[in-house]
Amino acid sequence: MDISLIINFLIAVLLGWFAGLTVNYISDSMPRYRRLGLPRCNNCNEQQPLVNYFIWPKHCPFCHTRRIARVWITEIVYMVSSVWLWFSQSPDFGYGAAMILLVYFGVVTVIDLEHRLILHTISLVGAILGLIIGTWLHGLIMTLLGGAAGFGIMLALYYLGYVFIKIVTRIRGQEIREVALGFGDVNLSGVIGLLLGWPGIVAGLFLAILLGAVISVIYIMYAVFKKEYRPDLALPYGPFLVASTVLLLIFRKILGG
Repeated sequence: MDISLIINFLIAVLLGWFAGLTVNYISDSMPRYRRLGLPRCNNCNEQQPLVNYFIWPKHCPFCHTRRIARVWITEIVYMVSSVWLWFSQSPDFGYGAAMILLVYFGVVTVIDLEHRLILHTISLVGAILGLIIGTWLHGLIMTLLGGAAGFGIMLALYYLGYVFIKIVTRIRGQEIREVALGFGDVNLSGVIGLLLGWPGIVAGLFLAILLGAVISVIYIMYAVFKKEYRPDLALPYGPFLVASTVLLLIFRKILGG
C-alpha cells in the first residue's frame, strides 16, 4: 500500500477532527456566554479540563453530565467531509477555504437547531468570509449584488411572515411564539448571497425553500404519527439555507455540477 496515501488520509482525518472540535466548542460557548473562553460544563458551569472536554471521556468531572450525541456526530461528519474534500480536489477555491466555510456553517447549524438563534457576531464573521471568497469566485460587483439580493429577498419574506403571524394571532386570539423565519435568517441569507453571488443566490434560495418544504412535510408526518403535532410547529430555517449553499458551493459534484 502507498505510504503517502496513508499519510494523506491520516492528515485529512486529523484536520477534520480538529474542525469538528472547533464547531462543538464554539457552539457550546457562544450561545451561553456570547464569547469564547475556557470550556465550561453546560449543566453546572464548572470549567472543564481540556483533555476531558476535547478528547476523553467528554463528561463533566464535577456533575458527571455527559456531553450530548451531537458532539460525536459532528466530529465524525467533519472527518468524513475532510477526507472527501482532501482527495476529491473540490471545490475550486481549495481545501482550506472549504473547511473554514464548513466550520462556519456547522456553527450556524448547531446553534440554530439547539437554540433557535443565529448570532449577529457569527453573521459578521460569515459576511467577511463571504466577501473574500465571493470576490475570488465571482468578482466584487456580482458578490455585492448577490449579498444585497439575498438580504433583500429574505427581508421581504421576514416582514410578510411577521404580518401573517399578526393576522393569525388576531384571528385565533392566541399569541403564536414559534416562527420559522427570524432576522438571523435574513442576515444569513445576505452571507449566502455574498458566497453564491448574482444570480447564484436565486438558485440557493430556491433550493433552500425546496429542502425546507420536503423536510417540513416529513417532520409533520412524523409528528402526526407520534401524536405530537401542533399547528404552530416550526423548524428553524437556517439549516436549510446552509444545506443549500454547501451543496451548491462545496459539494456540487454530488448534484452533477
